Formats: sequence, C-alpha cells, structure tokens
Amino acid sequence: MFAGARGAVDLSALTRPQAPPPGEPGGAPEAGGFVRDLTEANFEQVVRDSTQYPVVVLLWAPTDAANAELGTTLAKLAADYAGRFLLGRVDAHQYPQIAAAFQVQGVPAVVAVLQGQPLPLFAGNASEEQVRQVLDQVLAAAEQNGVTGRAPSAGGNDDAAAAQEPAEEPEKPLPPLHQEAYDAIERDDLDAAVAAYDRAIKQDPKDADASAGLAQVKLMQRTRDADLAAARKAAADAPSHVPAQLAVADLDVLGGKVEDAFARLLDLLPGLAADDKETVRVRLLEYFELIGTTDPRVNKARQRLAISLY
Repeated sequence: MFAGARGAVDLSALTRPQAPPPGEPGGAPEAGGFVRDLTEANFEQVVRDSTQYPVVVLLWAPTDAANAELGTTLAKLAADYAGRFLLGRVDAHQYPQIAAAFQVQGVPAVVAVLQGQPLPLFAGNASEEQVRQVLDQVLAAAEQNGVTGRAPSAGGNDDAAAAQEPAEEPEKPLPPLHQEAYDAIERDDLDAAVAAYDRAIKQDPKDADASAGLAQVKLMQRTRDADLAAARKAAADAPSHVPAQLAVADLDVLGGKVEDAFARLLDLLPGLAADDKETVRVRLLEYFELIGTTDPRVNKARQRLAISLY
C-alpha cells in the first residue's frame, strides 16, 4: 500500500527533554474521541478507512517533550474539527515498521492519508495556527477527491470527560454572505460561492476570511478537472510556459506542497514579460491569502516576490 522503507527512522528525539506518557499530567492526551493509537493490528484498517474520511498520522516519540507538545496540539484540533479527520498516532520506537512505511526520517512527522495514499505534510513541531492551516488544506484536497465522511468517535474516556465538561457554546452564525458562499460550495455551485465572497469583500475590503474563502474557491474551480500527471508533464515540457507552471502550482498548493508551489512561481518570475509577471504576482497573492499572511512560508515568499518585482 505504501512504498518500501528508505531506512531506519531517526529516533534522536528519545535523547531530548522528556515528558510524561500520554494521559499523565504534563503529557499529551491519551487516545480517545477522534484520536487513535495505531498498531500493527489496526493500521491497515485505518488506511482503508481513509477512503471514507481523511486520516492524519502523527509519527512520534510520545515521551519527548517537543513530540508531546505537537501531539497535544493535534489532539485539540482533532476535537475542534469533530470528526472531519481522524488523528492516528504511531509510536515510532514501538512500531518502527509502520513509521518506516511512511518514509519519514525523524520524529515528529505528520502525514495525511487520503484514499489509501500517503501525503507528507510537515516534519518537526509547529504552532496551532500553522497546523490548522495545513489541516484546512488537507480537508480541501479531501473534498476535491470525494472524501467527505466523518470519523467516528470511540475509545478512551470521552464519555466521562464529556459528562464533566460544560456544554460548548453554540457556534456563532456565519455572516450572511459567508453562509451564502458556504451553502453554494455544499451544493457544488462554485460560481455562486465566488460571487458571494466577492460581494462580501466589496462590503468590507478588510474581510480576511472572505479573501481566504475566495482564494480557496478559485483554487477549487481551477483544479476541478485537473490531471496531476498530465499537468506535470506539460510543465516539464514547457518550463517557461506560464499557464502550465500555474497549473502545477495550483495542484501543489491543493496537495499541501506549499513551498514547492511558491518556489516554482518565484523561480519563473525573472525574465517574464510585464503581463506574465503580473499574472504570476496575482496568483501568488491568492496563495498568500489562502495559506495565511502570518505563515512563515508566506513571509519568506513575499520577500522573494518583492525582490523579484523591484
């Protein structure tokens, strides 16, 4: 199901500052709800389940402090997203063969699984905001591929914890135009979603959520019928052809390869005619809105863009 291993996983995390085991004070949360510890017994079933809903896999050393911090962040987001993805955790020391199947070289590392296929996301620790942005990209890719089910909540002490916790406040309703856009996306009317977001931005040019939503819907429109293999071949055959390079960049962003998309377009900019430079600039700005202007990858790319243009 996955490609062969490339070698042993680097477990140097085991020599760094330690944290208590999951479930103990100061450690990551124990499994339960939408968090599942993966073993050789349940791994294949979870991979099969990725045809129904997205699976996000954390390869980790549970008692390493940095790993535990990321595990805590991911567990919180798994609860926040309430089944839109399942978080699977693999103790790379206890199950090295599972970790090696994902071809990671160190922990922590995070990989998505969609329709049985692994999609590397990031390695090392990350802030909650950065992880949330990556998860949103995974969910967008899942929706494009028809993986829209909800993961079941099971195991752990969820029911007891839920009984002790106060009821969550109901979510605030979306602004009317945002709700209109969301409803349009749900019925697969992307043109109507674009129109709704456009109106929202006209009403409030500083509406960052509308700008990000518009960028996401436009990306969905452009990649709706895209063939990744054909797009990559066209780009390789015509390295200076702007539309071909934009098409691959779109697919890279959709697949979570944000830095690859940025590098492709920024490397393309020198030597382009003024009109083509503007086209590439506008597309990069859309990516910046979609990914988040506080993302360090965006800040780095924005600096390169300014240098390239001026």
